[in-house]
This record gives sequence, structure tokens and C-alpha cells, in this order.
Amino acid sequence: MKLVKIFAIASAAVLVMACNSPKVEGSKEVRDLLPTKGQVDSTSYLLGVNFGLVMTQNGFGELNMAQVRKGMNDALNAKEGQPMDSVFVKQFKIDPSEMNMIINNFLQKRTAYEGALNIEKGDAFRKDFYVKNNADSTASGIVYLIQDSGSDVRALSDRDTVKVNYRGTLINGKEFDKNEGISFPLNRVIKGWTEGMKLVGEGGKITLVIPANLAYGERGPREIGANSTLVFDVDLLEVHPFVEKEEK
Repeated sequence: MKLVKIFAIASAAVLVMACNSPKVEGSKEVRDLLPTKGQVDSTSYLLGVNFGLVMTQNGFGELNMAQVRKGMNDALNAKEGQPMDSVFVKQFKIDPSEMNMIINNFLQKRTAYEGALNIEKGDAFRKDFYVKNNADSTASGIVYLIQDSGSDVRALSDRDTVKVNYRGTLINGKEFDKNEGISFPLNRVIKGWTEGMKLVGEGGKITLVIPANLAYGERGPREIGANSTLVFDVDLLEVHPFVEKEEK
């Protein structure tokens, strides 16, 4: 799995540090080939940044940093040995395959928690938005607010193309996407867009609050999160009805 590989790289970096920190030997001419103290400090810091990014980008959440430091120190002070051999297993009292399993199980539980929490928060946000803005809703769960209904020209088919300006945010207001003058057929976007863009006419403006099941669901990218409710402010610039190509 990708997560295991990434974590293994960070772990390997620590072990490499341990294996490449012998007593400095050799003549001055040879010792001068070593990295400077500044280079050591910079590289040390960047290894820390890399390890921190592994933890944040893969959703580890809040960790016991005292135990993280202990694990790193244990690795730095370990006897030489490859991560898959008996020396490694004996020193750390765990098989590498079990270590990966424990880490992945932890990440799965974190993902399940975040997804369930996002559903709760999203449902509450949609209800609050509905009441505060005197908004409307669809049977599928989309809450929407029309600022300008636009003309009578509307998208009617999932194969129609729309040209829009839009801004996408999470329910906490964080922007994750923005585009101007972009065109796409409605059968090439998330279900909430396919349905939502039929609610307003050409030249209109609408805010769509889309539940997770009509957005990215459990597979939301890291910057969005699993089961996140999404908010889109959309200007519908043009509607282009789908036209069947004539057979020759």
C-alpha cells in the first residue's frame, strides 16, 4: 500500500542516519569532503519536515510525540541491521509486516472517524443554511439558494454543457477550488453539480450545498476529506444543449 511505502521511506531515513553517523576518521583532506555543519543542520531539518509531512498528509492526526521521539531514538541507537532481518525484529520486538499492519489499521480508524464526523457536521450545516437563508432543497438532499434565477434557458439533459464561474469551499469556509469561464458537460461532474445546475437559468447565480453522497463521498481527496459536504457559489454564464451528431 502507498501509505506503508511512504512510512517505510521515512523510517529508512532514520535508519540511514544511524548507519551513516560513524566517528569521523581520515586525514584532513579526506575529512574536508564531508558535508559542512550548515549542510548537516539543513538536511536534519528537512528530514524532520519530510517526516512531519508524512504524518500530516496521510491523516495520522494527533500522535503521541514523546513516543515518536522514543521510536526515532531507538532507531538511531539500534545496532546495524536491515529492516527485514532478525536483528531488527529482535531489537524492536516486532516484525516489520506487523508494524505496517498496525499503522494501516490506525489510519483506517482515523479515516472512518473523520468520515463519520464530516457527515454529522455536513448534515448540521445544511440544516442551518436552509433555515438561516430561507433556502430550498431537493429530494436528494441538495440545499440551494438562488440569488438570480437567470433566463428561461436551462440545462435539461445530463449531456448538456454549461459554462460557469465558480468557487468551491468546505463548510468551514476554506476554498479548495475556483475557476472562471470553464465549460463542461453535466455528465462529467459530481452528481450534485449534474442536478444542481438544472435549478437555475442561463445568466443566473446559485449557491449549492451538496451532501457528501452527491459529491466525492468516502473517496474525497485529502484536501477535501472523506464524506465532506461542499459549498459552491456558481455564476451560470451559458447553457449549450446537447446536439446529436447526424449519421452520414
